[in-house]
Amino acid sequence: MYPLLMTVKERSLKNWFSFLLLSIFISPLAMAENISDSESVNPCVSADENIGDSAFWASTAVQYFANQEYEKAISTVDACFDLWAPDAGHQQKKMNNKGQACPPVGKVKARTKRKIEKNFLVNDVSMALWAKARSLHESQGANAAIESYSQCVYMACGRAWDPKGWFWSPAEDCANKVSSLIN
Repeated sequence: MYPLLMTVKERSLKNWFSFLLLSIFISPLAMAENISDSESVNPCVSADENIGDSAFWASTAVQYFANQEYEKAISTVDACFDLWAPDAGHQQKKMNNKGQACPPVGKVKARTKRKIEKNFLVNDVSMALWAKARSLHESQGANAAIESYSQCVYMACGRAWDPKGWFWSPAEDCANKVSSLIN
């Protein structure tokens, strides 16, 4: 187990969703300032005690994607991928092997939301892979994105929060994108 993961698990999951919500949908000017300030900061380590390291990493990549800074999104995901992807992949594999259903998408009850939040590592890796795949597609074309889309699709149980009050599946979006590329 990676030492950084211990700090992630100790942090509040509720604050992660709040941060992700804010980081994705705040004004472009505010996002640009936030990213400028954090460029010298390690994207693998959160300086905010209210957000875990993997959540900070994923939301930083999403911010770069939203700002159309695709190369920065890609390099952010690549910088920290080996820290969290192996454990997230193992968690996803366990769910697959047990025949466990993935969490629902859309509006959910509070109890289901808490269950989804407990799956934070798969959620974070799924979201980061989504940002990388979409960034590769936008900046380097479809062929460059296919492998990242496939990695994102594997993280089928990852969920992302939409500020309108519902969860969506980055893997489902990646599957739709990659299927249109290979069909």
